[in-house]
Amino acid sequence: MASTSQSAHRTTIRVISVIFICIGVAIIVRTVASGGGVLALGVIMGLMFIALGAARLAMSKVYTKGSKK
Repeated sequence: MASTSQSAHRTTIRVISVIFICIGVAIIVRTVASGGGVLALGVIMGLMFIALGAARLAMSKVYTKGSKK
């Protein structure tokens, strides 16, 4: 069974990951609303934030499954 600090750490990682994804979406929306194209810096940065958040979420799920065995 996971301790309280491990559970808090996992929850914090997931919350921060979702925040990164939301920031990425906001950057893309702001860039497109300002007339930016597909290869605009804002779109690329937004996609990078989304990828970072998604990777962190995926890794946290993999490590959570591995620790329960």
